[in-house]
Amino acid sequence: MRARFQNADVLGPYGFSQNDLLVDGSFITDDIDAPVFDLSGFQILPGIVDLHGDGFERHLAPRRGAVMDMQDGLRATEAELAAHGITTAVLAQFFSWEGGMRGPEFGTRLVEAVSRFFGLLDLVVQIRLEMNLTEVYAQVEELIAKHDIRYLVFNDHLPHEALAKGRKPPRLTGQALKSGRSPEVHHALLIELAGRDVWPDLQALAERLEAQGVRLGSHDDPTPDSRARFRNLGVNVAEFPETRETAEAARSAGDPVLLGAPNVIRGGSHKGNVNATQMVADGLCDALVSDYHYPSLVGAVRRLVRDGVCDWGQAWKLVSSGPAEVLGLSDRGQLQSECRADFIVLEPETGRVCLTVAAGEIAHLSSPVADRLMQWA
Repeated sequence: MRARFQNADVLGPYGFSQNDLLVDGSFITDDIDAPVFDLSGFQILPGIVDLHGDGFERHLAPRRGAVMDMQDGLRATEAELAAHGITTAVLAQFFSWEGGMRGPEFGTRLVEAVSRFFGLLDLVVQIRLEMNLTEVYAQVEELIAKHDIRYLVFNDHLPHEALAKGRKPPRLTGQALKSGRSPEVHHALLIELAGRDVWPDLQALAERLEAQGVRLGSHDDPTPDSRARFRNLGVNVAEFPETRETAEAARSAGDPVLLGAPNVIRGGSHKGNVNATQMVADGLCDALVSDYHYPSLVGAVRRLVRDGVCDWGQAWKLVSSGPAEVLGLSDRGQLQSECRADFIVLEPETGRVCLTVAAGEIAHLSSPVADRLMQWA
């Protein structure tokens, strides 16, 4: 793409201004002789960097057990991502005892499929490793080395409280069906996993991955002590801390805090955890992520601005330059010369993403911007 976009409200760190946006190939530039396109009435913003989303699951398996062709599923995922302004997407893939789409076999297939996928957006795999499943540690390390995976998050979704009290865990039967086990066998596995002392193996794994430059995080830290224990292993990203105290402890230690955009849209956590809007208002959030719903990212920003929680520059940073900084992606998240030409064109009245450009390539285009481009063609 070689283009000069004029008369739009272009978002910078301190708000909107009507500066020209110049694109030369895959990058933004500050000087070029190129066709001029009038985008008056629209907003141009940096492309969204989504650090944690599992909305791709519905495209890869629209029904339980009905896993579609991986490449078709990734193309459908990319189309949805682009339609909602996401130019860099971290696909959060479980390696879990839950089985099915969250099992190690499926996770391996997804990693390999993404490595072969030729698309317009930057799709990045995050491995969500269930920490008690120590038997897959070696497999995960091999995948990380083979496919240059740079981001791993530790999960612990075992129902420890129910197991400790000898109760039948919630959702046991459904999980068993997904994993291909009987409820009795699945229950026995959970008991065995919960009884493991995994921390020595986890510490050794974290040390090896950190030495390879893999970014490490933990998911759903319940307490400041839990966050501190992970931090001592070099696990510095705090995904979805469950309480305000945990988020405060993370930020005071310099750990980036990631929270869910759907939490902002809903007005609170569906699990009763910390309120993301309040955390943003109090400066305790570094990035908002799509979690399970890609459209929520634009919607969350608009809601934060509408409710006076923060201005456009502050709110959009949570979905662009903020998450880019967490992963060390200095070439995106802002509309600056020599950065990747990742940007979106938004219709202010509706919040509709009318154009998404990723590395200078059009990934999504719809009316009314499409109508203008047709007139200029």
